[in-house]
Amino acid sequence: MPISNIPLFSMLRTRMQWHQERQRVLSENVANADTPGFRARDLAPLKLDRVAPRAPGIELVRTDASHQIGAGSSAGGSAFESVRKGAQEIRPTGNAVSLEEEMMKVAANQMDYQAAAALYTRSLGLIKTALGRG
Repeated sequence: MPISNIPLFSMLRTRMQWHQERQRVLSENVANADTPGFRARDLAPLKLDRVAPRAPGIELVRTDASHQIGAGSSAGGSAFESVRKGAQEIRPTGNAVSLEEEMMKVAANQMDYQAAAALYTRSLGLIKTALGRG
């Protein structure tokens, strides 16, 4: 069985790809912080239930109406959903990018990416140990 068929690795790989794409979107926001009329974008939270293969007989159940977020519009060329916040402070130039908010998102995104990468690495290490190659 290839490692790519193991659900944990598939989900972690998708999570890391999502964080890479989010980093690209956030960096565009920072780069356009002084562009008149520019509105900040972000990616919709990743829904791993669409990505992970389901085991037979196991279903996800929605227990509360607020547990699922509606679909946003798709980002250009991205496999992930993009969202724009509605209530943003707009400067006189029409720009709605807050550098402080964007930098906090960048830092949180970086930490989350590092956590997913560490989990991926440790999971590979466990498999190597189980195979006697660790």
